[in-house]
Amino acid sequence: MYKIWKIIGLLFVLFIFSSTKAQNSNSGKLKVFIDCRVGCDLTYFKTEINIVDFVLNRVDADLYVLLNAQRMGGGGVEYTMNFFGQDKYQNYIDTLVFTTAPNATASKVRTIMLQYFMLGCSPLIAKTPYASKVKIDMKVAGAHDLSINENTTQDRWNYWVFNVAASGQFSADQVYKNSGLNSSISANRTTNKVKLGFSLNANLSNSLYTYDTTQFNVKNSNYRLYHTLVNSFSDHWSYGYQTTISSSTFDNYKLKLSFNPTIEYNVYKYKEVTDRFFVFRYGFFVSHNDYYDTTIYNKMNETYFGHRFSGAITLNKIWGTFNGGMYYSNYFYDWSLYTMGINANTDVRIGSGLSFFVHLNASIVHNQINLVKGNISEQDLLTRQRQLGSTYNYFTSFGLAFRFGSILNNFVNPRFEGYGGF
Repeated sequence: MYKIWKIIGLLFVLFIFSSTKAQNSNSGKLKVFIDCRVGCDLTYFKTEINIVDFVLNRVDADLYVLLNAQRMGGGGVEYTMNFFGQDKYQNYIDTLVFTTAPNATASKVRTIMLQYFMLGCSPLIAKTPYASKVKIDMKVAGAHDLSINENTTQDRWNYWVFNVAASGQFSADQVYKNSGLNSSISANRTTNKVKLGFSLNANLSNSLYTYDTTQFNVKNSNYRLYHTLVNSFSDHWSYGYQTTISSSTFDNYKLKLSFNPTIEYNVYKYKEVTDRFFVFRYGFFVSHNDYYDTTIYNKMNETYFGHRFSGAITLNKIWGTFNGGMYYSNYFYDWSLYTMGINANTDVRIGSGLSFFVHLNASIVHNQINLVKGNISEQDLLTRQRQLGSTYNYFTSFGLAFRFGSILNNFVNPRFEGYGGF
């Protein structure tokens, strides 16, 4: 026990030591911490820029850079790059917004990211001894031909985007074989005011396994046709509907038709979505179900009405990230048939090198009107060939992460990385 306390004490001393300013770089370079929550090629940043020090902890930085993104209707991505000065630069705050094309390669995306990163860092680099090392080129090829209407582009597709995909899989060993086929097609049109979408998904799976000379064959199939229309009429309000046609052997739906009109209120303006998003939604639904087998309520088909309320929040801040939500729904003909749930994901930076994370997802389920009547066979239980009854489900994970040591993160060394490495 004494040895354990000695180790804990040593780690505590190292933590205090790593948190002091004594370890800070005295190179005169701007110290930058990049918090990229959308996937960035930081190796590329480090190889292209050497007049700043990249640091591993936010509290050690002169400049904190936060990068968020959201998918655009045409398939491209809109990025928001926030710059927050710290310590002697604490009065410096800036935001740059830029977009990438739907077919932009990873190389093109990282080049654009780097360009805007350098633009945002430039005012502070100008205050360091390295300002004289910076070269600025503000020439644009053919600039004299640019017109005031250069951004007015005629889209021959009228903002429609189409996606088609198909895939297959097969795996096997001595006692087990599994095959599957998946396909999807979608069409979407998104503008500042209207979202319109159609999608069709189909999945087939077949599992064959042998146990004690007995052979079992498990087949499942499902398809889903989905349509949605959303219209915004202010910076905070939107309304729309979604309708679905689906079938699933696992869920006992031979045919399921549903229609769901909904209204949404966003506490913040929609244009702030990359930094914060807080919405409430309320809607009605009507559904008609045809079942493969008789349900626990002795139904082969039925039509019912209900309503649903939900809320969701997303925050991307200097201290970390948080996104969560809750929902509740029930059927009007029997209010005891309901479901409700919550989900939350957070990652909080407590101090220099120390962070805390929590992931939670939980639901209370009292509306499984589609369950098949009758006893559950051992095969159904083990293979999950059909949906089984449950009044709840949950998942959670949480933990602490701590890093100490050098604050610098400038060097790139790819040796022995990738396939075939250690």
